[in-house]
Amino acid sequence: MALRRLGWTIPAAEGIRVNDRIVRMAQEQAGRALRSATWRAGVTAGILGTWPADPAHRTPKEWDAVREAIPGGPDLPSSIIKARTRQITAFIKNNGRLPDEVFELETAPRVARMLLLSACDGQQATIERADEPGRALLRFQLPTRPVPRSYADWTWVACPVSLPPTIPPGAVLHLPTLRLHLGRVRVDLAYTHAVPKARRTGHTVALGVDWGLNTLLAAGAVRMHDNGQITALGTGGMFRAAGVLAKQHRLRRLSERLYAKADHYQRLIADDQQHPLTGTHQVLRDEIGFVSHRRSNLNDALAWSAARWSVDQAIAAGATVIHVEDLRSMEARGMGRTLNTRLSQAVRGQIVDRMRHLAAEVGIAVVSVPARNTSKHCPQCLTPLRHRKAPDRPTTPGWKWARCPNPDCRYQGDRDAGAWRRIAARGLTHQANTVVDRTSQTMVIRSVVDKLEAEAVVTPTTAKTSRDRSKTGPTRHKATRPAPRRRRAPSPTGPCGSAGKRPEGHAHTGRRRLPRAAHRHQGVTTISTPTTGPHRPHGAALGAGFHLHAHATPPRWANPCQTLRLTRIH
Repeated sequence: MALRRLGWTIPAAEGIRVNDRIVRMAQEQAGRALRSATWRAGVTAGILGTWPADPAHRTPKEWDAVREAIPGGPDLPSSIIKARTRQITAFIKNNGRLPDEVFELETAPRVARMLLLSACDGQQATIERADEPGRALLRFQLPTRPVPRSYADWTWVACPVSLPPTIPPGAVLHLPTLRLHLGRVRVDLAYTHAVPKARRTGHTVALGVDWGLNTLLAAGAVRMHDNGQITALGTGGMFRAAGVLAKQHRLRRLSERLYAKADHYQRLIADDQQHPLTGTHQVLRDEIGFVSHRRSNLNDALAWSAARWSVDQAIAAGATVIHVEDLRSMEARGMGRTLNTRLSQAVRGQIVDRMRHLAAEVGIAVVSVPARNTSKHCPQCLTPLRHRKAPDRPTTPGWKWARCPNPDCRYQGDRDAGAWRRIAARGLTHQANTVVDRTSQTMVIRSVVDKLEAEAVVTPTTAKTSRDRSKTGPTRHKATRPAPRRRRAPSPTGPCGSAGKRPEGHAHTGRRRLPRAAHRHQGVTTISTPTTGPHRPHGAALGAGFHLHAHATPPRWANPCQTLRLTRIH
């Protein structure tokens, strides 16, 4: 309707009879394409107008200038600006000049084959629930011939739709969008149902979610007491998807090789349609499409599972808000080519979108929190942490294990475990500054206030001790044992004169080798495996026991009667 008010109306071709609802669907789809093109044109024009001296490294003044030139630039992720800058740099390398506008950088957009029934009313399409539970009936008009000449060439078609179990029985169904997917018709169905309203303020229990280096997600709950003190509710939990991320990495590398080979074949074929490599090139293009579908489905499944796990953590802890650090502008650097690529390919945006959808159904707010210094400072005293490779290697530089140098604090723990405490505490102290973004309609905390940040400390619930209790060496006492070691003392006599059991004895099972671990390539290696010295367990060489990889324990909340459903992806 906005296009019609602007006078951008196009009638149907001469000799074709369609009703006004069909024209509305076409205009709606064209309007979406124009809106996307307008946004890309604004971003490109802003970058071209403030082109930096060194496109690879902008100065702070150049960053401020480009954000001012782009519509909505202050809230635009820097990764989008850098990606568009790289695209312009490639154009300069090929053509020797700057492009005039976005239309020189991109080809004409392709229009998807879909029917936007949501732009119509009851004269074109209707949907209602069927008599059977979990079924709906969609009725809409379709032409009976490729070129309809009159309204008599249109007829009503009824399509039964199977509803997924996630749609509540009392939800109101809306007209869907029909699209083709692998030769089948898919229905993107929207529905409405009443849910509890999420609050912006007034939270006392919050769940902090950190995008980890050791794991995909690390989460835990904290509570703010009446006196302003913040304490942690348990040790938190971790969502590990190392197997899924490794498979995604393999598919990405396969896709890159297929693209390189297809581009090479395209250069050899040029414009010759009778070239012998034409058939092989088409096979490669089809295989690229299949690999892309696999990557998309894998990302979608991972995003839903991670979001479901996070919301379940919040429900189990009784939290009314989930604080997620805002990493839209994060770029992985300095951690090796493989780890940098995997972190950059993580589906953080999809996970947050699914998390907001699932949390809204139970009235839990999801708030984005600034990610500044969440892993750098101690959650108990805000002192800059010293990151090491492992707790038993305090002098080896790394990023997995964090130690606080403050002698009055002595905090140490996994880097991700400290980060979720900082995120949750920061969200609770800054909850009065929570605003709703105009464009995305999501709750965000835009900046960190130093006065409130000084109060965002997590008070330890255990008594402090001057003794270092980290497991870095033997834990047995050196004093003489009151009883001799096993097999030096005879077995005690059992009841009725039967033979007893030896102290510390083990039953002989006939097994000569230790069982192999179910999963040798775990992503968490917090405790390193000793390779030298007298203590070298055989299980480490065979891949059995916790000596090869130390895994995080499941969450333990303050109330032991609460149960928690954990999800793990293989």
